[in-house]
Amino acid sequence: MPQKISKHYFMNYSILIPYFILNALGLIMVYSSTSYRKVISGENSAKMVITQTFFLLISLIMMLLIYKVRTQFLRNTALIKMVFMIGLFLLIITLIFGNFINGAKGWLRLGGHFSIQPAEYFKVLIPWLLANEFSKQRKEIGYGDLRGFRQPLCLIFLSIGLVVAMSDLGNAVILFLITIVLLAVSGISYRWTLIFVPLFVIGGILLTTLVLASNGKGIPSYVYARFQAFANPFAKEILQDQGHQLANSYYAIHNGGWFGRGLGNSIQKKGYLPEAHTDFIFSVVIEELGILVALIILGLFIYLTTRILLVGIRAYKPFNSILALGIGGMMFVQVFVNLGGVLGLIPSTGVTFPFLSQGGNSVLVLSIGVALVLNVSADESRTNLEYYLLRKEEKVV
Repeated sequence: MPQKISKHYFMNYSILIPYFILNALGLIMVYSSTSYRKVISGENSAKMVITQTFFLLISLIMMLLIYKVRTQFLRNTALIKMVFMIGLFLLIITLIFGNFINGAKGWLRLGGHFSIQPAEYFKVLIPWLLANEFSKQRKEIGYGDLRGFRQPLCLIFLSIGLVVAMSDLGNAVILFLITIVLLAVSGISYRWTLIFVPLFVIGGILLTTLVLASNGKGIPSYVYARFQAFANPFAKEILQDQGHQLANSYYAIHNGGWFGRGLGNSIQKKGYLPEAHTDFIFSVVIEELGILVALIILGLFIYLTTRILLVGIRAYKPFNSILALGIGGMMFVQVFVNLGGVLGLIPSTGVTFPFLSQGGNSVLVLSIGVALVLNVSADESRTNLEYYLLRKEEKVV
């Protein structure tokens, strides 16, 4: 048996290929959804897609570096906590000096053209931190004893609190749901999940009812506006204001029908749908390519995330398993929150659709998540092969 089997032999192409396809589709849709307005404003029609491509190239370099490192390095507790604390520091700096974009103070500008959104990076920091913590205390989790996790959980809820303080409720909801998913897959008794899920659903319904019944009293205006738009975007007093975005999302979906108007032929992206390239990119996908193609794209995304979850389900090492399940859960949660807002199933949260929406920070975060899963997948495959070859040699001897 060779002493060391190169890692590149264990690349999981069932994850890598859909990743590339979805990013290619994302570049196409970013150009389609932004080029018209750029031309009207006298700018380069490809400006946004060039920026997106730049971030994608950086993402590929980061993916290569992350894939090369050993999983033992990724399990370094001191490293994880240091990176998490840097993330918290950036959240605080952003809260103080950040820029308001679409009502949320979540952006820290670097130079003239680039900004970072620290809250985005916690979508991979939280799975990384909890995968390491949960993998070290398996017995305690089995008994439902979470006292040893008070410090990491406090750090996580502090980060979520800072995101809420930035008025970025969309990302705050996603970070909270990611934490819940990780707790559910940590190995804790299923009874906790059976208790919590119904309580969470009932709590969401009660919260929506209370916010709408409050008439905005004691509720931040931007939060109440989104709940109003969710309740009835076509109401006369709402349609021209907070209901404008969701109503035009419905128009885009209706315009597209089953087969679409053709790539580049969206009507709503021409100023009617202000966030056509970010939050509501899937509405433009349906309008231009049709419901059938949109379902195929959604199916490809589901295939990718299912393959990621399978890495976690099949993994033998607890850290590898929890990390992959956390990353897969993060992607499912983000799509649910985005599509829920686009289709009016939940209040709009301003969350992007993974891979398709314009956003350099989003591309980086998703690519880091995919790279971590590719790393642990290769680690599991190499360990399994080396174990098989070792057993085979023992039988020969």
